[in-house]
Parts: sequence; structure tokens; C-alpha cells
Amino acid sequence: MRIAVLAAAMVAATPSAAQDHSAHGKKPAAQPEMDHCAMGHLPPEECPPKIEQEPSPEPEIDHCAMGHLPPEQCPPNERTDDEAPMAGMDHEAHAAMTDKAAAGAAAEDAIPPRALEGPRYAADAIWGRDAMAPARTQLARENGGMTTGTILVERLEARIATDGGEDGYVWDAQAWYGGDIDRFVLKTEGEGEFGGALEDAEIQALYSRAIGPFFDLQAGVRLDLEPDSLTHLVVGLQGLAPYMVHLDGSLFLSDRGDLTARVEAEYDQKITQRLILQPRIEAGFAAQDIPEREIGSGITTIEPGLRLRYEILREFAPYIGIEYEAKLGKTADIARANGRDPDGVKAVIGLRVWF
Repeated sequence: MRIAVLAAAMVAATPSAAQDHSAHGKKPAAQPEMDHCAMGHLPPEECPPKIEQEPSPEPEIDHCAMGHLPPEQCPPNERTDDEAPMAGMDHEAHAAMTDKAAAGAAAEDAIPPRALEGPRYAADAIWGRDAMAPARTQLARENGGMTTGTILVERLEARIATDGGEDGYVWDAQAWYGGDIDRFVLKTEGEGEFGGALEDAEIQALYSRAIGPFFDLQAGVRLDLEPDSLTHLVVGLQGLAPYMVHLDGSLFLSDRGDLTARVEAEYDQKITQRLILQPRIEAGFAAQDIPEREIGSGITTIEPGLRLRYEILREFAPYIGIEYEAKLGKTADIARANGRDPDGVKAVIGLRVWF
């Protein structure tokens, strides 16, 4: 009896599966409907036929608008007259903006091609070539267009003969004044023996014109003071050849009709920032015999040498070295006929300065 009463009490306390949840203010969540056909639970004949949807077309890419194609491969941008102006803009304002764009396009077509070749001409596209010309002139003047002057004593040296010959001295200097394009150049060189007469001395006055980034064309006159007074017309080329080789070549036409030439080449090889080894060679040529100067036609002289200098300052550098001197061809024959040795080796000690 007690057991039956206890069981009835437990049944009354437990909620029924059919209990109305609306009494508690809640509704059970709706269960999602399962697609048994999509999940493969049913055979195909019991499932409705599938409706295939066509894929939406991909948007066409405008390669011309994105700048992927050159202008000549793109159709011209044509605007019809019935296109409406921009919203909020009256007809007169729109016409003025159109005229301004057309004028800008015409100005752009009138710009020379070099206006787009570098920073110097980039502003021409905005301000115009005439407006920017004074600014370019001022820029060139402030960055290399000014006039300067320099005196360079390339060689001021004593020569000590190693074969019992006469000791002597040599000078080789030049000065110039002007700008990067046009200059006045003055050159002088000569040699002699210690305690003896001056053997050779010359002065050149030249106009120098830059014909490229690395070479100057020079023309002028040369006056020989020794061994006798003689005047020459001079045409030469001076500059920096590939591999940093300094070249100086000249043709000389004397007032007697004698044609001669001289070529000098040197190269500065840095061992350290101050110690520099300089190979140097000089050669002379003559188009005909010049008996009064003991010169024969052909290659007349050659002087290869090697100098080692130390730059105490960039402008002040003593050096030591060795040089071989030789007369060649007919000039050597003339020297032998006069009882002189046509070649010899000399040690040199000298100074290179510039200011």
C-alpha cells in the first residue's frame, strides 16, 4: 500500500512528455528539414530531378582602362554629345572644363620629346619650356657652369743618368681657365742639362672645346724657344679614354711646313689612397726629315716610364721613378752619326703639384 502511494507521488512530480511548454512561455525550436536525397539516403528514382543553374558570367576586364595595353591597341575614347554633364554642374561650367582639357591636351602634344627624358625638363609639361629656360640656365650655372682656373705641374723632376750620361731636368705643366665647355689652355714643357744649355722649351696657347663628356678638342699656336725659334699651328685632343687612361695627342704644323705629332698616355693606379703608381709613355712622330733639328721621318722618339708618388696632400705629391728614353728609326741614325747614344735609362725624382 505504501509502495503504491509513493509511486503515484513520483509520477505526479515528473513532467510529462506531452507537457504544454507554452505554459512556461517557451516553444521548442523547429528542427531543420533534412534533405535525404542530397545526403544519399534515398535511391535516385525516389528523388526529384535536379535543376542545374547556369553559372553567372564573369565580368569582362577592361585592359585598356587598366593600362595593360599600349594606346595604339585600344579604341579611342569617344564621347557622344548627348552624354549628360556631371551631376551638379551647369552647362557653362562643364563646357569651360572641356575647353581647358582640350587646351591641356594640345599643349602636351606640343612638348618636345626631350621634355620627358629627365628631371631637367619634367617641369616643362606644367609650366612650359620658355618659362623654365631661365631656371635651367641658373641650375647649370650653379652646378658646374661657373668659370674656374687651375695650374697643374705634372712633372718637375731631376733625371739621373744610370749609364754615365749627362744628368738633367724636365718640366711639364699646364694651366686653364674657363667653364666645362669652353676653356683657355696654356701648356709648357722643356728639358735641359744641369750646368748646360737649355735643350728644348715650348709654350702652347690653345682654345679648348668639349666635344663629349670625356674629351676636349684643342686648337691654337705653339712657340718653340729652343733649340731655335719656331712657330706651329696646333690641333689636339685631350681627355680621358676608357679604363681611366689620360690621353693628350697633338698635331703640329710649323711655319716651315714641317708636320710632326706627339702622343702622351698615363694611368694612375691607386695602391692606397695616397700612394699612386703611374705608368706613362710618350711618343713623337714626323712626316718628313727635319735635318736642322736632327729628326728623321717616322717614329722619332719613345719614352716609357714608371713613377711612384705619395700624396702628402692631394695638391702636393713628391715621386720617384725610372724612365727609358730612345730615339728610333732615322732619328736614331742621325744621333749615332753625331756620336751620341740614341737611348738610355734614367732615374727620376720629382714633384707633382696643382693649385
